[in-house]
Amino acid sequence: MTAAMIELDDGTRLRTWTTGPVTASQRYPVVTLHGGPGVPDYLAPVAGAVDDLCLVHRYDQRGTGGSLWEGEHTLARHVRDLALSLDAWGHDRVVLVGHSYGTNLAGYFLLAHPERVAGLIQIAGPFLDPWREAYRAAERARRTDEQQARLEELDARESRTDAEEIEYLALSWHTDHADRARAWDWALASARTLRPVNYAMNAQLNAAKKTDPLESHLAELREHLPPGTVIIGGAGDSRPADALRRLGTRLGCEVVIVPDAGHNPWLEAPDQFGAALRAAVERQPRKLG
Repeated sequence: MTAAMIELDDGTRLRTWTTGPVTASQRYPVVTLHGGPGVPDYLAPVAGAVDDLCLVHRYDQRGTGGSLWEGEHTLARHVRDLALSLDAWGHDRVVLVGHSYGTNLAGYFLLAHPERVAGLIQIAGPFLDPWREAYRAAERARRTDEQQARLEELDARESRTDAEEIEYLALSWHTDHADRARAWDWALASARTLRPVNYAMNAQLNAAKKTDPLESHLAELREHLPPGTVIIGGAGDSRPADALRRLGTRLGCEVVIVPDAGHNPWLEAPDQFGAALRAAVERQPRKLG
């Protein structure tokens, strides 16, 4: 693995990691786009599932992890960051692999730069409305009354201690997992490592998604969708898998729903998810010549 910093046009430096074969390949490089928004990269297990097949790049989005930056977050700025990163890595075209919010970022990038997207694999998103009501109901059903009350108490505080922040994040995230026996441990591990959360970034980019939703661009997305596009989801995600199936129907692309998996399917069904991801990478277009 090679770790490096990429300097962008405004002086911001993004922390990046590259794994996979360094020799020339007929496969396009993969770039993973993590979710949040507002947390650092966590997609090393996803990269590790396919980096024997192709070169894989990961990075902390600006304002998260090792990509230190403060300022207003816009979708256009994050799309530009990705374009400049491709330039720095020396790639004209890549396969984008987004997860959660990262699927939205991939979609906006495709709209802005369709000529640079050779392939597209979306994991646990984006979700086609209506889905939020079912998602909130599933979240509430997966919390006890005590957990819900504690979450609301911590959410209402103007500031939280480090221990309270970890508890707050674990209470927020454990509903993502289908395996209820291990959900709390997984959420607690994420809460301890994916900090500090950039809450301003989260609020600004989520608001931007609502102002200019991907759903309003479905016709254009379908027009630019690369051949071999795949959506992978978990049957046990608190976000409804049917919303992914509806999107796949609208876009005309394959949808793979992994049984017994949640929002992070590489945790709960690593073998099934890994097989689905590898098959998706293998069906992406290859370089000519």
